[in-house]
Amino acid sequence: QVQLVESGGGLVQAGGSLRLSCVASGRTFSDYMMGWFRQAPGKEREFVAAINWSADKTYYADSVKGRFTISRDNAKNTVYFQMNSLKPEDTAVYYCAAKLHGGLISAPTSYNYWGQGTQVTVSS
Repeated sequence: QVQLVESGGGLVQAGGSLRLSCVASGRTFSDYMMGWFRQAPGKEREFVAAINWSADKTYYADSVKGRFTISRDNAKNTVYFQMNSLKPEDTAVYYCAAKLHGGLISAPTSYNYWGQGTQVTVSS
C-alpha cells in the first residue's frame, strides 16, 4: 500500500509558476513510476507527465512540453512538478499517481495509487 499526499497548488496569474510536491509513504517509493494527471470541471482526467523510478526517463503531454518539468527525489520519497508559463487552460485539480508494473504510461487505469489532488487555478 502507498499513500500519496500532494501540496503546492493555489491561485496564480497567467504566465506565473507553481511547484507541486507529492510525498509518498508506505511501500518502497523507488519501485514505482510516478505520474501527474489533471482533471478540469466537466472533463475526463488527463495525463500530464510521468517519470520512471531512476529519473532518467520523463514523459509529457504535448500541451505542457517545454513549460512543465517532473522530477523525483527517491531519498525523500517525493516527486515534484514545476509548472512555468501557466495558462488559464491549465486550471484543474492535479493528482499524483504511482504505477508499479505494466500498462500505458498515459492511462489513468495503469496507476495503482492516487493522491487526493490539489487545486491549481490560473487567472487570465
